[in-house]
Amino acid sequence: MAWVPAESAVEELMPRLLPVEPCDLTEGFDPSIPPRTPQEYLRRVQIEAAQCPDVVVAQIDPKKLKRKQSVNISLSGCQPAPEGYSPTLQWQQQQVAQFSTVRQSVNRHRSHWKSQQLDSNVTMIGFPPLLSIVSRMNQATVTSVLEYLSNWFGERDFTPELGRWLYALLACLEKPLLPEAHSLIRQLARRCSEVRLLVDSKDDERVPALNLLICLVSRYFDQRDLADEPS
Repeated sequence: MAWVPAESAVEELMPRLLPVEPCDLTEGFDPSIPPRTPQEYLRRVQIEAAQCPDVVVAQIDPKKLKRKQSVNISLSGCQPAPEGYSPTLQWQQQQVAQFSTVRQSVNRHRSHWKSQQLDSNVTMIGFPPLLSIVSRMNQATVTSVLEYLSNWFGERDFTPELGRWLYALLACLEKPLLPEAHSLIRQLARRCSEVRLLVDSKDDERVPALNLLICLVSRYFDQRDLADEPS
């Protein structure tokens, strides 16, 4: 007796990748015995697939769902800036425009970088030599260094030297972002907002640098949920 599986809509949409001849089932057929040849294995898979129902309905106990329906997922954004610490919208727009200019310069001179004096708006975390170094890195290295510094920053305070490195790395980070880079810059912005909460005075030199990094992550790299509300 020859057994031939019935054609189905699924089989029409998903044609078989391996040809399998019709199975000849005998009275001595025992599916519990391991297949002896690759062809026999494929035939057994074919038989088992044909025996599966087209629709399967799961039997779920509603009482179990009621007991386990709370799932905690952390989707926290940046900490709001203390009163008087948040930059104006105009300032943020200026930083994004300047940063875009810096990135265009990096792209033009990535192979033959020439140090040049940058606009005074950026010299709060000034850096030309670092851009010269970072612009020669490939994206894997840029991401690795960014991950290392982000983890380091997660356990320590902000310093001007760290700010220079982070700005240079962001300037050389290519778009569209890879998932790993996307996660890292969001982590960076959140950490900047946490450190800003601990700064005693809005006149502290760390505040504009922290604001700048949050601004670039949120407004240049389109992570708008992390953006500071304009003061």
